Amino acid sequence: MADTKTILVTGATGQQGGAVAHELLAKGYHIRAMTRKPEGEKALALARLGAEVIKGDLDDTASLEQAIKGAWGVFAVQNTWEAGVEKEEEQGKRIAPIAKKLGVQHYVYTSVGSAHRKTGIPHFDNKWRVEETVRQLGFPSYTIIRAAFFMENLASPWFKPGIDQGKLMIGMKPETTLQMIAVQDVGKYGLWAFEQHRKLNGRAIDIAGDALTMPEAAKLISKAAGKKVEFVQVPIEEVRKASEDFAIMLEWFDRVGYNADIDATSKESGIAPTTFEQWVTTVDWS
Repeated sequence: MADTKTILVTGATGQQGGAVAHELLAKGYHIRAMTRKPEGEKALALARLGAEVIKGDLDDTASLEQAIKGAWGVFAVQNTWEAGVEKEEEQGKRIAPIAKKLGVQHYVYTSVGSAHRKTGIPHFDNKWRVEETVRQLGFPSYTIIRAAFFMENLASPWFKPGIDQGKLMIGMKPETTLQMIAVQDVGKYGLWAFEQHRKLNGRAIDIAGDALTMPEAAKLISKAAGKKVEFVQVPIEEVRKASEDFAIMLEWFDRVGYNADIDATSKESGIAPTTFEQWVTTVDWS
């Protein structure tokens, strides 16, 4: 399939889309990278790697039709934190029918771990409804990938300022074990979903790479950063003041949590999971 069939990657300059695009390009696939900013540095970098960069917007039906036209496959990702819960669901339910109408043969939708488990978390439940849309459209083949909490979140503006001050501040209990995944592994699973599209047709696969408590995570960050970083449990009501959705998610982590079968999925896919200890060494904690 490499070099012969076009795969559209949405969010190609973002985390998941970018990881998938790079994996596919490295394998010689023809990638159409969709972005709202084709003149941006990340888009230009993809173009230098051989991607066909195209301007597109998940809120614009006409641009989606133009981006999808002639594509054999689509990797679809939407961003709750950028679009909001309702708009993200609208985006997911907009692009999938267009892809079906235009003859896409294999559709890969990236959802979220445990989306199917009635979590009550707004940005999990909306992805389940998008999943249901994908399932009902009758694609020749489709695969759903459900990623756990991104390790990269801990290096984001949500948590990095606290870590800079020696504190991993998060509204979770110290004994809660959280499954996490490195975004580069999402890219590898995206590649797998396209390469094994017949085998994985109709599958929804929960993926994670490691599982540890936040005090354990703080110790590994400390080692990688060369400074003491301690876990600080933020009162959940403080989190709720900033985001009800995020607070509900953290409460669910404490109460239930993801249940990806890391070993079984790694064995089936041949993808060696990136451990948190490996991931922290790739981050500039200075």
